[in-house]
Amino acid sequence: MRSTVLTASEDLCREVASFDPAVYSGEDCAVLAEVLSRAEKACAGARARAAARAVACGAHKSRGFADGAGWLARSSGTTLAEARDQLWAGNALGSLPATLQAVAAGDLSLAQAAEVARAEAASPGCEAGLVEVARRAGLATLKEEARLALAAPGPEELFARQHRARSFRHWTDAGGMWRFAGALPPTTGVALANRIGAEAARIRRAAGPGGRAEPFEAHAADALVSLLSSSGQGRPPKAEVVIVCELPALRRGHALPGEACEVIGGGPVPVSWVREALDHGAFVKGVLHDGVKIGTVAHFGRHLPAELRTALALGSPPGFEGAVCSQPGCGRRYGLQVDHITPVAANGPTSYENLQHLCYLHHAQKTERDRQAGLLGPGPPSTSGGW
Repeated sequence: MRSTVLTASEDLCREVASFDPAVYSGEDCAVLAEVLSRAEKACAGARARAAARAVACGAHKSRGFADGAGWLARSSGTTLAEARDQLWAGNALGSLPATLQAVAAGDLSLAQAAEVARAEAASPGCEAGLVEVARRAGLATLKEEARLALAAPGPEELFARQHRARSFRHWTDAGGMWRFAGALPPTTGVALANRIGAEAARIRRAAGPGGRAEPFEAHAADALVSLLSSSGQGRPPKAEVVIVCELPALRRGHALPGEACEVIGGGPVPVSWVREALDHGAFVKGVLHDGVKIGTVAHFGRHLPAELRTALALGSPPGFEGAVCSQPGCGRRYGLQVDHITPVAANGPTSYENLQHLCYLHHAQKTERDRQAGLLGPGPPSTSGGW
């Protein structure tokens, strides 16, 4: 019997092949883009499930492929690593009814489904909550929520799991570009990201107005090469890693429920690692909460005192999960810019309550909104970099 899904897929391919966006209005194209996005997510989920079933039955071998991921990579035009991820997600969806339903409806992408599946495997019972997060927020926000779920077993077990999961691989793509991917524990990954960000910002400043036309990611690539070749000229951040650890936990040797011990931007870490880092003279910044209201650190002018910068970098209490772009749904963490909610030109103070982090794009958009509202003087939007 010919599958209805197969017939519908062939019909969709024919319709898309004849599609000409020029004959539609801008609003119609926006609606089409949204509907096609849902269809794409639903189709990706169905493809992953079909491929997983095909590989389980050995159908790839009759097509001349010894490896199922190799067959899927060829047929889907993806890398082997991406194909393996798709097969894993396709198998995982069978035991995740809420996630499967959301993917089939086009509400979740396969990448979002994979994040939910990994979190549910490590911390059973979190699936429904993460699916709702995925429906209303982007992939970056979902990853943060999933990271919290993954941390549920405890910092010692999480630390060991992260250490085992470290990886690095590289390949050459069809365009001849050398590509790489990997994973590092937050205790080393955050420090590396901070150093790359600092060097990329220096390279961007040195490039001048012409160089700023390039995306910040391009300067970050140059920064990575510069640091690996030991030719980087930029100074690393004053603290490569910022640790929040409550003093009683540090003295005791372990944290009790509700006590903070984490790397800002990286998540929970064992108190034992903090002690070892301090014993070996690691260049870290420790933050102790002394009950002083952060909002009392304020003055007029653009300069940010060191104490206020540190407070902003912590993120919102009591979680202290690190600075993130304040634009809802963005989730960017690196290369953020400090923004005065009420601009200095409109007598806004440099205070904890009047400052927020924004990524480059959302900072530029807010600056333009402030200008149109008459809160700023005339002039072009900011072109300073972000990551």
